[in-house]
Amino acid sequence: MKPIVISSHNGWYQLSQITTWEGTEKPKPDNHGKKATQYWRKLDDGRVQCEVCPRFCKLRNGQQGLCFVRACENDQIVLNTYGRSSGFCIDPIEKKPLNHFLPGTPVLSFGTAGCNLACKFCQNWDMSKSREMDKLADEASPRKLAEVAEKTGCKSIAFTYNDPVIFLEYAVDAALAAREKQIKSVAVTAGYVCPEPRAKFFEHMDAANVDLKAFNEGFYHKICGGHLTPVLETLKYLKHETSVWLEVTTLLIPGENDSSGELEAMTQWIVENLGANVPLHFSAFHPDYRMLSHPNTSVETLSRARDIAISAGLHYVYTGNVHDSPGGSTYCPNCKTRLIERDWYQLGEWALDGQSCCKRCGTWIAGVFEELPGTWGRQRQVVRINGS
Repeated sequence: MKPIVISSHNGWYQLSQITTWEGTEKPKPDNHGKKATQYWRKLDDGRVQCEVCPRFCKLRNGQQGLCFVRACENDQIVLNTYGRSSGFCIDPIEKKPLNHFLPGTPVLSFGTAGCNLACKFCQNWDMSKSREMDKLADEASPRKLAEVAEKTGCKSIAFTYNDPVIFLEYAVDAALAAREKQIKSVAVTAGYVCPEPRAKFFEHMDAANVDLKAFNEGFYHKICGGHLTPVLETLKYLKHETSVWLEVTTLLIPGENDSSGELEAMTQWIVENLGANVPLHFSAFHPDYRMLSHPNTSVETLSRARDIAISAGLHYVYTGNVHDSPGGSTYCPNCKTRLIERDWYQLGEWALDGQSCCKRCGTWIAGVFEELPGTWGRQRQVVRINGS
């Protein structure tokens, strides 16, 4: 096996020599990235119903689900993007966002195409709404992904940009390969998934950021083409039935999901159902995709949301997509000492001891922390993987 050679040019990593892998991890060329799946059943009318998510797409041969990546072929559901990606990038873990999971460390991030929701405000719409296979120009087997993460010093890999539950077979195999190298796996997801595949998927994840898009059914139905209840069930499942580290994000859209009443109800639900130690991120909206007439979220709205969440009893509440160091930093819920200073994704002051406790008062801080923070900072480096 030849070693991987990593060269750096203008701050970008390029993997210039890649081992050719043999075995089942690499999709066969004549299958074009297709892989047989489970979580479907045949209907009496001859169609096949996909049962990965609550959409329950009913398909005939040759048809694709709304997600684009799962299709009906030979009277069964196949994943048609196994081993294929819209690109690979090394990000700071805080960009996912995860503020209490290995702070300051790099994460190898990638996604495919398509999505099982239809959010009109999608900020990754060029990938999540793509129906073109040429968006998936990069290929990598699960073992290759794990090797690249190891060679580039990443502590984790992240399934992101589009929702990984729709390509769960690829994500699970990649997570298994990563675990062999002591590399963690992170899911960035909307949590819109059925119970059985949900258990299979999260069994192999170490951390998750779940996008709670709003706290009203009308928003989910009108703007996302989905429903709220399955997402709440996923949140409760993650908190109470798994060891996955959980954080939650809500993108605040002016006039749609940012009223004080809705935020009070949402944060109270989180405290009562998930607990005070689950970090909550409020992110700023910018006009995109099919919601171009709404204004950007103001810093004042984010600060108001943060104040509401803290008043509800949440210990760790953050603002995102704006420059707000106080709102992005971590504070001790007991003595209010600043424990982790953040300026965008750059870490500053660090006041945790080796047992993840506040150095001033000894209060334990919820999360997955190493004794010292990582030093990756704000870097973002595109990774080119030539061949599989």
